[in-house]
Amino acid sequence: MPRVLPRLTADTSNASSKLPTRVAIWLLDSPRLGHAPSVKRFAGRLLKQPAREGEVLAQSRLGQMLCRDCGNPRDRRMGMELLRHAARAGDSHAPLELGRYYLKPRHNEPQRARYWLELAAARGSQEAKKLLDEV
Repeated sequence: MPRVLPRLTADTSNASSKLPTRVAIWLLDSPRLGHAPSVKRFAGRLLKQPAREGEVLAQSRLGQMLCRDCGNPRDRRMGMELLRHAARAGDSHAPLELGRYYLKPRHNEPQRARYWLELAAARGSQEAKKLLDEV
């Protein structure tokens, strides 16, 4: 008797399309693996396509990686753009990252920092509220 394979429904294909993002986030959040440069590079490759397709979580995490871990100004600009897209799409971590970035002495743009931190605070970030008190 032949085995019948389950049909791919919209739910199943949606779950498989998020698999690269889930694997990348698992790798980055892993205490043992997340700090290794080769793991970050692999996670970045996994996040690249979902971020291009507009997946907010992938945009946020890839943007954070590019802003924090890359010394290249071009990569930092791309990371900032991804964080802006994610923040506008409703991600709660992206505005906080943008606010932190604009508070750094190298950038020192308190008005932009205040805008993004106020948005993060409105979405419930306690850290953003503390940073707003300092600005």
